[in-house]
Parts: sequence; structure tokens; C-alpha cells
Amino acid sequence: MISRKIKDRLLSLRDLVATAWWIILIVGIGFVVAYQFVKPAPPSHLVISTGGKGSSNQYFAKRYAAILEKSGITLEIQPAGGSLESFDKLKKGEVDIAFVSGGVIEPPEDPEAAAADDLYSLGSVFYEPVWVFYRSEARRKPSDPLPPPLTRLADLRGKRIATTQEDSGARQLLQRLLEANEIKGAPQTLASADAVSALQKGRVDAVFIVAPEKTPTIRSLLQAPGVQVMSFSQARAYQRRFPFLTRLTLPQGAVDLVRNHPPRDTYLLAPTASLIVRGDLHPALQNLLLQAASKVHGGNGFFQSAGEFPSYMDETLPLSPEAARYYKSGPPFLQRYLPFWLAVLIERLVVLLVPVIALLIPLLRFAPALYNWRVRAKVFRSYGELRYLEDEIRHNFDPAQASDYRRRLDAIDEAASELNLPLGFSDLIYTLREHVDLVRQELSKQQDAAKETP
Repeated sequence: MISRKIKDRLLSLRDLVATAWWIILIVGIGFVVAYQFVKPAPPSHLVISTGGKGSSNQYFAKRYAAILEKSGITLEIQPAGGSLESFDKLKKGEVDIAFVSGGVIEPPEDPEAAAADDLYSLGSVFYEPVWVFYRSEARRKPSDPLPPPLTRLADLRGKRIATTQEDSGARQLLQRLLEANEIKGAPQTLASADAVSALQKGRVDAVFIVAPEKTPTIRSLLQAPGVQVMSFSQARAYQRRFPFLTRLTLPQGAVDLVRNHPPRDTYLLAPTASLIVRGDLHPALQNLLLQAASKVHGGNGFFQSAGEFPSYMDETLPLSPEAARYYKSGPPFLQRYLPFWLAVLIERLVVLLVPVIALLIPLLRFAPALYNWRVRAKVFRSYGELRYLEDEIRHNFDPAQASDYRRRLDAIDEAASELNLPLGFSDLIYTLREHVDLVRQELSKQQDAAKETP
């Protein structure tokens, strides 16, 4: 035999399930709908396209890889022949991320067509100054006046021009600058190690290089005797014509304070290298890349102040929505304080559970009332029969039906005694049976009154 206590618990559970099934159904539907908006977990492997071996892009990519590895993300580095090749790989879906120099991509005439490529910028991450080194008079006496500085590219018309650039994007930029100054022909390509001696020995008149100031070739040329760096006197005009260029200042004496090199403030032009990603790159990974970029590029530099990078400077491609949020509010709240994998897990759960909880709270507030109503409804049905019978006895009493009245009262009483209610609602049964007795008393009164009536 099942004990009364166990039986009551089973009854309570049965009523609870009968009450809650529709709540479970609604919450389940809400769960399924919310799941459609939960992004899958981010992949643990990314591919980035960089410049060739020894390039600044590859150096930075290795630093990114070390930072991402701490968050469990493997960054595979794929060398490319330059920004043009990197951009092409990105469009074809062969890589997830690419360093692309400003000026490589033509601004799209149709924004909708640009959006169809599904490529976005995470922002510019460092300057790539355009250096024009030229041969000055190396054999002049210290007492001789300095030769007039070279300040316009047009002054190089008819001169022997070379470059160390193998990067296709950088060569394209140099070609655009030369064509803007009506200088025809492609510059001669030199190996980086030969650039200094070629200038000093007069084999070439000028060397063009697009690279950060920390590049070994740039350092060598800045300190090479008889070699000067051109100051772009028309820098602002170039900015108007080529919006992706920024005017930078190399201060007087910045290279060598003792020898006052350069002897005057020198103005350079610089595109910025941007971090370009595919639109389907997981938002959490975009945030992680931006955090890595802030660590790698966010400090003071030769031409930049702390916190200047990353930033949205080259607007050729649209800014990623995740990057826009990052620049406005910083890293996501959870990623500031939790390991990357845990922050991503919680973010996914929040997206899933918030709408479900929003449904569940009002439903649970309504559930107790519904549960009480379901349990009481079993008693209320007997009350309905009792009330109907009482009205019949009071207002339409038929002495010939007295035995039928008692039989019906006994049936209600028996049904009440057999009601299976949770223990907490037992008082309803006893109250009902008391009311059945009251109707019995009314029946007896009506019978007595009928006997006294002649």
C-alpha cells in the first residue's frame, strides 16, 4: 500500500505537471526561436595574409599570433606578394584577415556593390610613410652651404628612380604618385641591401620606399652620409587628391640630435595599413583582433601618439559594426575580466536565456493561481451540483422525490470523500461535506413541513 504522504505528493506532482505543460511548451518555443539568434562558437583557427618574408606586416602578424594563442586561437600566417594579392585572397575566401595598404583599393562608386563583397575594415593599424631618399652633394666642405632641398616629386622628372618595393600594392601607390607628377616609366627595383650604395655611388638619383620607420633599410638610409630624405612641400595638395594619405612630420634632429639630422622639419606622406576582414568573421574574433591590435600598435611611435591606433582613418571600405562598437565602448564587458572562451560562452548563453527568462517570469507568476484553480475546480464541480439540488429542495420541493433527493446528496457526499486532492487542500473536502449536511438538514425541514401541511 502506498502511504498517504506519498500519495499526496504524487497527486501534487500530477496536478503540477497538468498545470505546467503549457508553460513548458511556450518556453520551449521561445527557446527554439531564441536559438536562431545565437551565433555559433567562434572557430579556433584563423588565416591572415601578410607581405613577404621579413616584411613589417609579417612581423606584426607574428605578434598577433602570440597574443591570440593565449586565448586558444591559432593564427596561420600566409605570406603574399603584397597588398593586392592579400586583398584578392580575402575576396576569394582563401584567408580570413589581411593587411591592406591604403591606396591599393579604389574607392567604390556604388556603396551597395561594395557591400556585396562582404569585406569590412577593422581600422587602420599603423602608418606606412612614403620615403623618397635622394643623393645630396656628399663631397661638399663643412663650410659650404647646404644644397637646396628636394621638395617636389616633379623635380625628379628625367632622373634615375629606383625602389626596393616588391610589394605590389606599394609599387602601385608609387606609380600613382609618379603619374600624378607626369613622371613616366616604372622605377628600377633594387635589393634592399643595395639601396644605400646605389645612391651614394650615383647609380640612381632617388629611391622610393613605402615602409615603417623601423625597417632596417629605412634606418640605414636615414643615417647614410650624402643621402637626404625629401620633404613633400605639396603634402596638403596630395591629401586633397589622395584622401587615404596622411601628412606626417619628421622633426628636425629626430634622427641625430648631435648632427642635427634632418636639418629641418621634413614632411612625409603616409597611407595607413588597415586590417581587413570578411563580413562572416565571428564578432568575438573581431573583438579579439582589435584588442591584439591595440596592444601591438597602440603605443607611442616615431609618428604616432599613444592610443592613435587602431582607428578608422582609411574609409575606402566600410567599418565593421563590431569595430564601430569597439571604438565607441571598448572591448565587450565580459572579455575585459574573463578568459576569452568563458566570456564567449556566457555571451552566447545570455542571448539564449534572456528571452526565455523574459517569457518564463510572467508565466511563473501566473502558474500558482492556475494551479490553485485546477485543484479547486474538482471541488467546485460538486458545489455546482449541490447548489442546484439545494435550490430545487427549497423552491420546488416534491415529497415524492425525497428519497431521490437523499440519494443525490449521498452521491455528492461520497464523491467528495473520494476526491484526490493534495494535502494542503484537504479543508475543501471537509467544508464541502459540511455543506452537504446543511442541505440534508434543509431536506429534513422540508419533509417535516410537508407532513404538517394538510
